Amino acid sequence: MYAEQVTTVKRVAILGGSGYTGAELLRLLSSHPAFEVAAVTAASQQGRAVADLYPSLAAAYPELHYSTNEVASVAGADLVFCALPHGASQRLVPSLLDEVGHVVDLAADFRLKEAALYPQWYGEEHTCPELLADAVYGLPELDRSALPGARLVAAAGCYVTAATLALAPLVRTGAVEPTGIVVDAASGVSGAGRKLAETTQFCAVDEDFTAYSLLTHRHTPEMEQAIGAQLLFTAHLAPMNRGILATCYARPRDPHAASSPLEVLAESYRDEPFVVVSERPPSTKAALGSNVAYVTARFDTRTGWVVSLCALDNLVKGASGQAVQCANLVMGRPETEGLPLAGLQP
Repeated sequence: MYAEQVTTVKRVAILGGSGYTGAELLRLLSSHPAFEVAAVTAASQQGRAVADLYPSLAAAYPELHYSTNEVASVAGADLVFCALPHGASQRLVPSLLDEVGHVVDLAADFRLKEAALYPQWYGEEHTCPELLADAVYGLPELDRSALPGARLVAAAGCYVTAATLALAPLVRTGAVEPTGIVVDAASGVSGAGRKLAETTQFCAVDEDFTAYSLLTHRHTPEMEQAIGAQLLFTAHLAPMNRGILATCYARPRDPHAASSPLEVLAESYRDEPFVVVSERPPSTKAALGSNVAYVTARFDTRTGWVVSLCALDNLVKGASGQAVQCANLVMGRPETEGLPLAGLQP
């Protein structure tokens, strides 16, 4: 007779749960066997029912209401997800760590290890630089060793995750040069957040494809930190709700090396449940709604370039799914728990 395994349910909360990443966290957590949503906050939605703002969540959370965006609203939780705009987390996390067990931040507030990079790329000084060294970077496929038990996790961003999964193994194994790398990536409109802007209205986005933040995109230093290389990053806005496709170009260190870039990726991700490596060109539609990233790579003998590609759902593996994956590791749960492996088709 087998002993029954008892799952201890942990109380989790979400700070900033009215945006797209907050709603995606609620969707994923609704089917998580070990995490129970105890509270969700939103500065602009205080007192409103979650089901009124997101009818898609009505069956999962019929009684849940948004509370105030304060530490007191989530005090006592075993783990708190921060799904706040950049700059908000760093004002709350120092006191939040005194009131809760663990924090997983989805913003960029604790991703960069050098405080001096924040004024340059984000336009303001970091308010608690002493926490940057303690924050664990949250991209499990890159390094999951420090995640179990971590007090503060800075979950990797969507563009960075796509580019890093496509390039990091090639840089780390010496398959490509660590300078002069080019990353072209396109994101769905949900990557810009729920707040309305002129550039993200339907009439602006529909039937258009545009580049933005040329040479100055704020995720550039995070990419360079995660990949360990110098790169030129250009972001594009695509007329779709979800998805990121990153197309990355690099020069091989040895064009005559025995291992192809595809073989390097396949070996690096052989045991990774959320990375699919194949010869098929990756598709954003394949990743829709799942926590899976799809990658491939080629070496072009004619031009001497390596091209490596990654597609993922920017709201799942690029944000909320990534955060849950990290939280599972932090809390000693199976890494895949509560996370979808299959995308939505059609």
